Amino acid sequence: MAKGIGRNGELFRVLCDPAHLIRSARAAAKGKKRRPDAARFLLDMEPECFRLAAELADGSWRPGSYHTFTIREPKPRLISAAPFRDRVVHHALVSVLEPHFERRFVAHSYACRKGKGTHRALERAAELSHRRRFVLKGDISKFFPSIDHEILKGEVRRVIADERLLAVLERVIDGSNPQEPVLAWFEGDDLFAPAARRRGIPIGNLTSQFLANVFMDRFDHIVMDREGYGEYVRYCDDFLVFADTRSELWALRGRIERHLAAMRLVLHERKGGVHRTSSTIPFLGFTLRSGVKRLQREGVVRGRRRLRGSLVECEQGVIDGETLRARVASWRGHALHASNGLFADRVILEEGCGEVLGLAV
Repeated sequence: MAKGIGRNGELFRVLCDPAHLIRSARAAAKGKKRRPDAARFLLDMEPECFRLAAELADGSWRPGSYHTFTIREPKPRLISAAPFRDRVVHHALVSVLEPHFERRFVAHSYACRKGKGTHRALERAAELSHRRRFVLKGDISKFFPSIDHEILKGEVRRVIADERLLAVLERVIDGSNPQEPVLAWFEGDDLFAPAARRRGIPIGNLTSQFLANVFMDRFDHIVMDREGYGEYVRYCDDFLVFADTRSELWALRGRIERHLAAMRLVLHERKGGVHRTSSTIPFLGFTLRSGVKRLQREGVVRGRRRLRGSLVECEQGVIDGETLRARVASWRGHALHASNGLFADRVILEEGCGEVLGLAV
């Protein structure tokens, strides 16, 4: 068997442990206990987890069908919701695999990692934009729909050698539902290559968020180690590289395009380029300018709409007062990370939600 972690099947044994699946079911149910499929599973959680453990152990488990819907903000995206039973498996897989990849990930990849997140990425980007004169901004076009299954499986197999666990993970990957069409040809492709290669993983799966970081880990190390640019920030498919000369970043951009092409990815033509850090740079719903973070106008508009909608839901009894308070507090906490964040209280008051946080008019 190839070198790697789990050669003796110890990871698969953990995956199939009913106690591990019970913990995974509880994690998957957070914030979703009222959904019918979650409620049904939780009603008989222990027997359900023992049945799931038996199916995983004998190889008969197969993922179910996705429920899909489209969200429009901040941009149109297809969201895929797996059956709750499958989400238990997703949590179980990620909790087994994540520690073995986390130690290999670079420090400045911030999406869907414990202790990281949007605000940490913004803090790092603001610090670097204050120190450096120029920034290369990159956005990968149609990232989740473009992730190549063969390449992704190869990246996982670089680290994991437990064949039975890999078989379960590959069933999840192979079970991905059709995503947004992507037509792109790369060096060595024939006319039919885009149709012949399986690609795309569903937005909405915990496994997809984790596997996106696995897929991009090689790219992170290329930029930081091989290319030598340690002043780097990546959040999912958005990344920033900082330096003091425009010409070196344009040259780096050309090399990055070639590195991404080897992963069958392309940069978005209109979202990116090299900019002065003294200019306004959009990043993760904020703008950066010489170390100053400000909320984008579109984010404020969306925040107002969500506050207003949550208040209506509370008045109609769709959500309770505690849920409303949590939503308002969450948006306020997000806004306060901006240099202009103190205006958030005014927005909350104007939308009629001040009372839930005890804000005075």
